[in-house]
Parts: sequence; C-alpha cells; structure tokens
Amino acid sequence: MYRIGMFSKLGLVTIKTLRHYDEVGLLAPAYVDDENGYRYYTTDQLFRLNEIVALRQMGFSIPEITDITCGRNVSVILEQRKAELVSERQAAADRLFRLENYILEQKEGHHMNYQAVIKEIPAFTVYSARYTIPNYAALNEIMPTLGEKVGKANPGIKCVEPGYCFNVYLDGEYRDTDINVEICEAVTSKGKDGDGIIFKDLSAVTVVSVLHRGAYKNLGKAYAYAMQWVEQNGYTISDHFRESYIDGIWNKDSVDEWLTEIQVPVEKK
Repeated sequence: MYRIGMFSKLGLVTIKTLRHYDEVGLLAPAYVDDENGYRYYTTDQLFRLNEIVALRQMGFSIPEITDITCGRNVSVILEQRKAELVSERQAAADRLFRLENYILEQKEGHHMNYQAVIKEIPAFTVYSARYTIPNYAALNEIMPTLGEKVGKANPGIKCVEPGYCFNVYLDGEYRDTDINVEICEAVTSKGKDGDGIIFKDLSAVTVVSVLHRGAYKNLGKAYAYAMQWVEQNGYTISDHFRESYIDGIWNKDSVDEWLTEIQVPVEKK
C-alpha cells in the first residue's frame, strides 16, 4: 500500500485532487488509519485513477465521471460529449479558416475598410410592403410614407428597440432601374393587413454582417466585399440580402455619417 503522497506521485495528480475524489465518492482510499487519519492506496487503484484522469482530459465533469464509472447513463453521456467535441472542432476550424483569410488580406496589403462578422438575427414580427421603384433615391420618399401609413392604420403599433428597419432586394442581381424591393420594419406585435401592407413572422437567421459608412451610392463596395468574404470563408448564400438602416437622413446632417448594415443570410457549405 502507498500513503497518499506517494500515490499522488505515482498517478501524477496532487494530494488535494485525491482528497477531493475521496470527498465526492469517486476514489476512496483502500484503507484509512483510524489513529492518525492517514490514507492508503493500492497499486490496483492506479487503474481507477488513470480512468478518471483520462475522462477528465476528455472534458467530462466530476458528476459525469461518477455516473460513467458507476455504469449510469453511460452511452447517453458519451454521445453527448462526442457531439459537443464535434461542434467545438467545427467552430475551431471555422475560426481558423477565417483567421487565415484575414492574415492573407493583411499580407496582400488590403486595408480593412470593411470587416465581416457572423451574427444570429433573432426571429421578428415585421410589417412589409413590396414596391417596384424607378431608382434607389425613391426610397427616401416611400419609406417615411409607409411608416406613417402603418401608424394610422394601427394606432399604438410599436417598433422594436433598437429599431430594425431593412430592405430586401428581390431581383437577385444589382439593378439601376425598375428595382423590386420589399421594405420591412420589425414591430412588437402584428397589426391589420391592407393597402399592400402585410404583417408576418420571420424566423431567426445566420447572417454575415458588413457595415458601410457613407452614401448609398457606394454600397456596391460593401456588397462586393460581403460576397467575396462568403465565398472565401466556406459559406454559401441562403436567401436574399438585407440592407438595414442604422443612421441616415432622418438623424444625421451629413451623408458621410450614414450607417448601413449589409446582412447576407448564409449557411456553411
């Protein structure tokens, strides 16, 4: 038999750890001297200690290891941990892939006017209306009028805070004229449909987010960057782009202060 100090050296764990395993019922000493309280362990207990250490290195908690070594819910616990590790591996691979592309951009001397961020947009209730507009400037008149129309038809209707107003361009390609667009505003509850306005629930979605500061006429650069980033980082576009308006003519005096967020719904390839 070995005193706790020697056994800790054999098992390459601390005395504190062995005492903790004893306290939680995971690995009790083979013998405890009643007179002096010394703990003694056998060589055979090294096998149990090695199993505990191995399971700890796999990321299992003490309660989970207790269940495994006692034969409780073993397959469920093991499969759950396996799923967690697979998810962690995929997340790490995604981060590494994105980092490698970021390093490449830095080496090539590309100044980062834009940055792409993966976001989870929650589910929302929105009111929406579809239009075919002659040009993008027409939105400056249509959007405020739409908001007033919704407010009159639905007294007390409230927008979410912070506000989430966005356009969805439905043509699938850039167009200068005859642009098909759906204008959406997130609200706290549904109202009455009518006069081309409908209320609907949108599911949560994963997007690549790119912020653009300045005039709308230069948004093409942000779109180009977003699409290139999606392709280079192992994603695929899963739905129409969203163009979300954070700052604009309604609250900023200078066009240089306008802030627009391009949101590209994506999924991993």
